[in-house]
Amino acid sequence: MTLEQHRTQPPTIPDGVGVDLARSLESIVPAEVLAEVDPALWGRTVVQVAQGLATHPADVGRVVAGHAALAARIGTATVARLFGSTADGPVPIEKDGRFKDPTWEENPAYWGLRQQYLALVATLHDLVDAAGLDESSRERALLLADVLSSLLSPTNLLPGNPSALKRAFETGGTSVVSGFRQMLDDLATNQGRPQQVDRTNLRVGQELAATPGKVVYRNRLMELIQFEAQTDEVHEIPILVSPPWINKYYVMDLAPGRSFLEWAVQHGHTVFVISYRDPDESMADTGLDDYLELGDLAALDVVQEITGADKVNLVGLCLGGLMATIATAMLHARGQGDRINSLTLQNTLLDYSDPGPVASFVDPEIVERLERKMAKTGYLPSESMAGTFDLLRANDLIFNYVGPNWLEGKAPPAFDILAWNADSTRMPAKMHAFYLRHFYLQNELARGELELLGEHLSLKSITNDTFIVGAVNDHIAPWRTSFTSTGLLGGDVTFTLSNGGHIAGVVNPPGTKAKHWIGTVGGTSAPDADTWLQRASEVQGSWWEPWRDWIAERGGGMRTPPPVGSDAHPPLGDAPGSYVLGTA
Repeated sequence: MTLEQHRTQPPTIPDGVGVDLARSLESIVPAEVLAEVDPALWGRTVVQVAQGLATHPADVGRVVAGHAALAARIGTATVARLFGSTADGPVPIEKDGRFKDPTWEENPAYWGLRQQYLALVATLHDLVDAAGLDESSRERALLLADVLSSLLSPTNLLPGNPSALKRAFETGGTSVVSGFRQMLDDLATNQGRPQQVDRTNLRVGQELAATPGKVVYRNRLMELIQFEAQTDEVHEIPILVSPPWINKYYVMDLAPGRSFLEWAVQHGHTVFVISYRDPDESMADTGLDDYLELGDLAALDVVQEITGADKVNLVGLCLGGLMATIATAMLHARGQGDRINSLTLQNTLLDYSDPGPVASFVDPEIVERLERKMAKTGYLPSESMAGTFDLLRANDLIFNYVGPNWLEGKAPPAFDILAWNADSTRMPAKMHAFYLRHFYLQNELARGELELLGEHLSLKSITNDTFIVGAVNDHIAPWRTSFTSTGLLGGDVTFTLSNGGHIAGVVNPPGTKAKHWIGTVGGTSAPDADTWLQRASEVQGSWWEPWRDWIAERGGGMRTPPPVGSDAHPPLGDAPGSYVLGTA
């Protein structure tokens, strides 16, 4: 029986008192201070949970009693393990890097400790449910419970971390000293979080973003890179890549052999990519319309001038996919839709009705607080955005490194994705506020209400063939929400589902671990996501491979490679350019 089925009569204290109490407490603190110290409403969430628990004592009692019974069963199972039993415990075990040491399975005491910890995690979730919060507050409270659970993990302390204890004995205690030094350094220089990656030998322009090319255009917002051909002939229709401005473009050009852009070049395409400038206070008034006009639309003009092509295949990732779609809709509104031949959208949301865990950080009051915070500097600091995304996966991106770094004294790994992830960017105040309000809060594009540069934008006007990629473990652009784009666009859509996450779904070179599902849907008769998945073909291998065939069919005939740059747009320097390095 579920907790909801056990609900008692309505509480004696009226609903909404938790919010009222929180707001009363906040009324004595200036709004500017709240915007700075608690932009995500964590303090209010704690008050709401406490008030909700106080008004549902029967439900809280059931949760506590259930936890006590579960703890007793774990104790019994642990004793049985001491006498040789190998039976599974009452709490299911899921894959978790913090508990990968075999001691957690082989040693009865540690086995029981892990079971008790997992029971505590489940109980914290049950307590949030018992508080009877509205959906938005509940999601934020669950995220806070997850962070608290991660903080309370036994692996964060030396006695509760068998891997760290073994290493301490092996090194005569020097690992503990080294780890303590790392912890002090991270507390002072890394916002109190363990370093995720050693970037010493992962340098942009050398080990990363290494595909040869030239910067062929620059304005105050972006540089346009044209990659050098690596085949004797190329397709007539070039590719323009629209990356997210929330991070640097080279997640798509990560490392040789793991670069999506290199893959496209090596398969006979002339490829251009936008590289955005990292905003500072001078760009406070830069809006989404500027990103459209000075980004995709300006780049499109340059690509067509250099190559002489009438059409361009447009590829976009995440927010870059959103911008590529907006640019295509803008061109259709202006009667120039034939300049775009096809669209490829990777891990992109066009419909923000169900944006997933990110919604915990976006409601009208949070946006208002962020606006106050950004007003001081003209931008959202890079560490704020990075911290938000890290919290969404706190186990993987924060606490997974506490044991190895701070307790075992090991250096963080040298991993290209994490190196890119650490190279975060700022967000201009005006653009970021517009994006949060008009997309997350009002969902204007999907509802057909968005206007930019004096044009009303319609997704149904986009009749171009579209290849959409989602990722089954994507926590930023949930794939089922991404799938709704198939019913919003006006053309034929091929939808592909990768077995990766938001980043690994893009950095997805062919290999034995890659898998995807693929199927075609009509723009006006798309099934729901789960029905599509039942009908789709499951294929071992990367989605890069079917995309290679799909884009080749839309690449036109073959020609000798065009020159890199032109008289009107001569090369300005080598790729990856100056904006990505922060040198201009």
